[in-house]
Amino acid sequence: MDNRPIGVFDSGLGGLTVVKELEVLLPGEDIVYFGDTGRVPYGTRSFETIERYARQDMSFLLEMDVKLIIAACGTVSSVAPHVGNDIDLPFIGVVEPAAKAAAKATRNGRVGVIGTTATIQSGAFDRAIHQFTPEASVLSQDCPMFVHLVENGWCTAEDPIALLAAQRYLSGLKEQGVDTLILGCTHFPILRQVIAQVMGPHVTLINTGAEAARRAASLLKESGQCAPSDHKKGRCRFFVSDAVGGFNRTASMFLGRDIREQVSRVDIINHPILPSCSSSKGE
Repeated sequence: MDNRPIGVFDSGLGGLTVVKELEVLLPGEDIVYFGDTGRVPYGTRSFETIERYARQDMSFLLEMDVKLIIAACGTVSSVAPHVGNDIDLPFIGVVEPAAKAAAKATRNGRVGVIGTTATIQSGAFDRAIHQFTPEASVLSQDCPMFVHLVENGWCTAEDPIALLAAQRYLSGLKEQGVDTLILGCTHFPILRQVIAQVMGPHVTLINTGAEAARRAASLLKESGQCAPSDHKKGRCRFFVSDAVGGFNRTASMFLGRDIREQVSRVDIINHPILPSCSSSKGE
């Protein structure tokens, strides 16, 4: 048994989809969440910059004495998964769990992937899907505007901007007959209703954040690292790198509760960078 918290980081709000699922699967676990709202989005940055940001985010979480880290960011999980090799803790990204779920879900072998530009350019989801289903046809589309829509709260099925963006990005994938679509950025499940409306009822949507949370729950249970069974309901602490107020309003809406008293601001720009080492741990 281990009552240390679970650490989760993302470029902004998207990782809250992981937190929400963790609260359902592991209600007794404490969670520390860091959203790098001051530098969102990551998906338009260079690979070197993304890795540097990830190392700073992880360094902060390690200071919180976490027992496991989830990179709740499709961009980091795709571009820089090797950062997990440099910590002596379990590290989980969102690519492999989602790819496995998509390979299991597809009926016609045509799997779509949407993500940030960096995620799609990395080809990480393509490679992961083919590990489970070599014969699958993987069709990808970057959707850079989706992150901005979520961060600004323009994400309901009734929002004309969100709908127009979804139609523009997804029409090609729909025409090519994908029957399974990986939401390859943890921001994207917040647009689930809009995406489902455009893709239609016969397309299975894979929530990367939820799949990563399920992987974390399984790992902690298998290793005996869950919080004690008599542990009270877990506490969530939220940290951001920009204004707390904007995060409070939007995050409270997504999580379905007021988190105003639990959010603090972190100067991540001047935070130490996790060094690279020669260990061989991974996801």
